[in-house]
Amino acid sequence: MAKIQIIVICTNLIFLAFIARLIIKAKLREEYAIVWLLITVLLALFSFWRKGLDVVSKLFGVYEPANFVFTGFIFFILIYLLHLSIVNSKLQKSITKLTQELALLKEQLKETNKSKIN
Repeated sequence: MAKIQIIVICTNLIFLAFIARLIIKAKLREEYAIVWLLITVLLALFSFWRKGLDVVSKLFGVYEPANFVFTGFIFFILIYLLHLSIVNSKLQKSITKLTQELALLKEQLKETNKSKIN
């Protein structure tokens, strides 16, 4: 095994442990952890199987494996950012609605307190 393989495998194991710790402490939701776990497992697979990246890149018609990795990760990042933008938009709508409902409830409470005093 080459030195870089050992470094990548150790880094993957540390990253897996870190993700597991975040899940246990409830700082990372499971739906997002799955993505990180899959990426880490994929990187571990290619760190064990050195020729695998060559095989997969040629399957997709990419001549340089490094170009395949960068293109794949850029595409994945764009898709993931789109997903996070959708989730963020839904949360923003929910926060706006909750804020409006809270303001209405406060106004009703003030009116109720005024009517009880009079």
